Amino acid sequence: MIKPKSNREIFLNGIFGENTIFRMAISLCPAIAVTNALKNGVALGVSVVFVQTMVNLTVSAIRKFIHPKIRIPIFMLIIAGYVTIIDMVMATYARAVYKEIGLYIQIIVAFASIFARAEVFASKNRVVPAFMDGLGMGIGFLFAMIVISFFRELLGKGELWGFSIAGGKPLLIMILPAGGFLTVGILMAFFNWIDIRFFGGKGASGAA
Repeated sequence: MIKPKSNREIFLNGIFGENTIFRMAISLCPAIAVTNALKNGVALGVSVVFVQTMVNLTVSAIRKFIHPKIRIPIFMLIIAGYVTIIDMVMATYARAVYKEIGLYIQIIVAFASIFARAEVFASKNRVVPAFMDGLGMGIGFLFAMIVISFFRELLGKGELWGFSIAGGKPLLIMILPAGGFLTVGILMAFFNWIDIRFFGGKGASGAA
């Protein structure tokens, strides 16, 4: 008999075991497009944390009232509703960042990771585990955004959060799409090595 995961294990699984970027390699295009600056990466990451968590929470809360034949459009409506909320909040209170990443905030509605968790986890589990899963997956995405944008902005511009940090000539390729894919590839290999070396390929959440 398989022992059910604790809420802590569910939460950590989203950050480490099934990290959206470094482990599952989905939602890569917007991730690479906005991570040429740390501020942009954090803004997108926080937006995904909000949407992922609230979608999981909502789907779990009403799962018994959703007819299986119409679950997909219902999930999409829920996702679109929360994306609209965060889009309006960003447009109102973070206009400078919104001008740069507003399009990517709007297409969160099409993120495979958000729909997938609603389908495979939130619709089959109670509210608290679903909330922890959404929060963990969202924070895992935010973590990836911070790490990727940190290295890209530092190496590509010599800056962090817009402030000059390092002197010398920056590696301009790091703020181009090619630099984004290179950074993601290197970090993905690094975190997978850590998983294999220290956790036996089970992720931090699956370690005994």
